[in-house]
Amino acid sequence: MKQLVIFDLDGTLLNTIADLAQSTNYALEELGYPTHEENAYRFMVGNGINKLFERALPEGEKSEANVLRVRQKFVPYYDLHNADKSQPYPGIPQLLAGLQEKGIQLAVASNKYQSAAEKLVAHYFPAIHFVAVFGQREGVPSKPAPTVVYDILKKADIAPADTLYVGDSGVDMQTALNAGVASCGVTWGFRPRTELEAFHPDYIVERTEEIAEIANR
Repeated sequence: MKQLVIFDLDGTLLNTIADLAQSTNYALEELGYPTHEENAYRFMVGNGINKLFERALPEGEKSEANVLRVRQKFVPYYDLHNADKSQPYPGIPQLLAGLQEKGIQLAVASNKYQSAAEKLVAHYFPAIHFVAVFGQREGVPSKPAPTVVYDILKKADIAPADTLYVGDSGVDMQTALNAGVASCGVTWGFRPRTELEAFHPDYIVERTEEIAEIANR
């Protein structure tokens, strides 16, 4: 049995794409830039919000200064609207509760900025105890750097061999590989199955129940 399961947040535990798209489009529109359809954002997210804004800006406008201008508009708006349409994926609350009942420690490792990660986890999963909820933190490299996983392992006092990392993107699979922990890709998230397969994860699942089966082996 695994003693620790680390989850990515966006695209894994929560479907946040509508609120991310709405908030980014708001910021772009405020600055006079063209907006994007919601579905396009599935391929812009995953590497933190600065990279999201760089991808969303038009060609020729992707400067660091413009990214920061978008961020200044985005963050206050998203802080107010990040739970407007976001929802846990079907079966996720039951999965987390079941793992918790088994005594398996749970954690979140996200590239979402820290305060938003904490707010969403507390809002949608109030009955679940997470040993750590780590988002993008100042001075800490973002995924796929393994630092966030190492920080969680240290806090949980769990060995890599007893850990399962669950995510929906190539960034997540690379993070698990870099950290030396078992990797599990989920197909219900933002990225296609082919992106997961390219990193040869230990598992790819289509149903939340399969994660429980893997963790309980």
